[in-house]
Formats: sequence, structure tokens, C-alpha cells
Amino acid sequence: MLPMTVQQIAPESRMIERISAGVRVTRILACSVALLVFGACGGTAQQPESELVVSSDATLRKLASELLPDLAARSGLELREPVRLEMRSREELVRYLESKLDEELPEEEARATVEAYALFGLVPDTLDLREVLLALYTEQVAGFYEPDSTALFVMDDQPEALLEGLLVHELVHAVQDQWVDLGALTDPKLGSDRATAAQAAIEGHATLVMLEYMAEQAQGTPVDLGALPNFANLLRSQLEGARDQFPALAAAPPVIQESLLFPYLEGAGYVHGLWAQGDRVAPFGEYLPKSTEQILGGTADDVPIELAMSVSGADILHEDVLGRLELGVMLDQHLGPGSARFADGWGGDRYVLVEVGTGERGLIWYSVWDDEAARDRFVERFRDALGSLGGGASLEVMEVGGRAATVLRVGATDGVSVEVTLPGRP
Repeated sequence: MLPMTVQQIAPESRMIERISAGVRVTRILACSVALLVFGACGGTAQQPESELVVSSDATLRKLASELLPDLAARSGLELREPVRLEMRSREELVRYLESKLDEELPEEEARATVEAYALFGLVPDTLDLREVLLALYTEQVAGFYEPDSTALFVMDDQPEALLEGLLVHELVHAVQDQWVDLGALTDPKLGSDRATAAQAAIEGHATLVMLEYMAEQAQGTPVDLGALPNFANLLRSQLEGARDQFPALAAAPPVIQESLLFPYLEGAGYVHGLWAQGDRVAPFGEYLPKSTEQILGGTADDVPIELAMSVSGADILHEDVLGRLELGVMLDQHLGPGSARFADGWGGDRYVLVEVGTGERGLIWYSVWDDEAARDRFVERFRDALGSLGGGASLEVMEVGGRAATVLRVGATDGVSVEVTLPGRP
């Protein structure tokens, strides 16, 4: 996934597990939801200040100490140790983001990722991914939790009136990190679709706790969002407006927009679905989703199939999983809104960006499906999109390990052969 290559930088996943890149989005829209459902925003829970927070900033220490016990209870997790909390300047944030880009998304890897997505027809081949990501994160980040240092940082340019909503979201991440290894859950080695699903659980959990807390402050009486019907649809309609509030986000290609908003937009809906079943659970352990398909309405036992690809006749420059989320984005982008439904029945995929002896590059993407009917629906519709991909393209039906499958080739793939296996399956 393109922005989940952001896993390999910092905000989204490796970065967003530590930097809530959309926290300003969720803070503003959280108030919108609270206003729509309950009335008005405002108020701060009054609880005795404790030694729950370590900070050199007295204001942050006091506010966070008042919030933490309530947030831990709402999250379904117990606070195990104090949280470190400090202010940071916008300049320090930019330096941090730049260092993470250099460390985890070097120029060569960023370029290979763009080439692959350009062949899918999802981004222009001239896109400067690092520049786009840096612009997005510096535009949106108001605070971030950094698991490596187990510290929560708040930008010092934030109005004091916004600190409460910001802290509510980020403090949940601090509590989460005392129970699970956020970095391990979103490790790019797991495949970007699985990492995106885990990120949605992490961000959706923090977002839902934040919204419930703010709604309760607005109403002045206890609120259980898990008991509120159709809450996910309400939240979705509110968060959709985020695109127009941030110029860098609005200017980004749709696949980047969707992947940045997905953890908040759909993640909160996923956790709300868990809560609606009656128990206040955190979305980890048995409740952790394994794919974006589960977030988008799939069942817990619908775990995607892992594919392994070996190539002869070319060099592999980059490989990853496209995933159910971005397959739907690709369908909508090439075939029009509502076409994402033709990705229903997706069962797993993997692609490789290859370079042949002439120096030309191409893309080979294999997908497996739940059954032949789902595959054939996809193929019949997607063949209309082949002309809008980033090169000459072909799409064929086949079987892989006894499963209904397809193979898409784009660009220079003549003479390139691929062997596909399903590791761990007979």
C-alpha cells in the first residue's frame, strides 16, 4: 500500500503508530460529531492529579493526569506505568519526520514504490512521494506518541483550548503501548494490508475513546457509544469532510487520501462494532483484524491468503501486497464511484515491480479469490480499466494452489516468468 509505505517512514504505521497524522482531523471532526449527536463541546473531567504523568510542563502534566484514569477505563486497558509527556516545536517535528524518511523510506525505495503505483494507474509517475508525505504530516500533525522512547509529544503551537482533545487521543496510544507492541503489530514485513488493518484498530480505538469522552463532556451525563446505533455511519459522514479542510491532503492522489483516512474513518467503525456486541474490549489479541477486508465488513475468520512469488528473466525492484482497501480504491478511480464492490470476494494478492535486461520496468500482480464467481465479476469489470493503467496491460484468469486467481501484467514483462506459491498451504 502506498501510504502504508508510510509504515516504513513514520506517521502511517511506523510513523502513524507513533504519530497520529490525522489527529487534528479527528479533533476537529470529533467536536462536529459531538455537536451533531449531543449538543456542544467543552468541559474537562475533574479528577485528582496524580503521579501518572512525567513532564516538565506543568499544564500538560496536570491535564494529562486528570484524563488518564478515565481514558484507561474507557479503552478497556489498565494503566501500568506513568506516561512521559513533553512539548516540541514545529521545527523539531519537521526534523524528526525528515530523519524518519531518510531512515525508513530512502529515495530509491520511494521511487520504486511510485513506479509500481504508477503502473497500477494510481499515481503519476512524477510523484515525489517523500515530499508529499512530509507536506501531509507537517500539515496535520499536532501531537504524536513515539513508542521507541515511550513518550508523547505535543506541538507547542497548539492553542490551549485544543490540548484536551489532542491529549485524549494520544494518551490512549500511550496506554495501548503498555499492553501491546505497536511497532510489531504494524511491521511492514507482515505485508502492508495486514499492517494497515492493525493501524486501523490502533487509531480507531483511540478515536472512539476520544469521541466518547468528548460526547460525555458535551452532554454532561455518561455516554456509551457502543450502545448508539448507526454510529459508524454517522462518524463516516463527518470524517469524509476532512479532505477539504487540509490543502495538502486534498491535493494528494486518492490512494494516499484513502489510506491516510482509513485508520480513523473505518477503524473507529470496526472498534464500535466490537463494543456494540456488549463488552468494552480493546481491539488486540483475538480481536485484532488481519486484513483491511475485515475492517470493511468481512468476517473474523476470513483471513487473506499469503502469496509468495519467485521471478526469472528479470530483477525484482520492489514487492508488496495491494490489499482489499487499495484494490477498491483502484476500481473506483478507474471505473467510477461504487466500483469498489467488484473487489468483494478478494482473498489475497501480491505484486512485484521488475526490471528486464533492457532497463525497462513492468508490474506483475497476482490475486486469489474466494470463489470463481467473485473472480469472474472482478475480471469482467476490470478489463474495462486496462487502458487506464500505466502501460500496456493484460489480465488473465487462472488457478493458484487450487484457488480461483488472476494475473495482471503491466509494462515490460515479456520473457518474465513467475512461480506463485501459497506458503503454509498444501
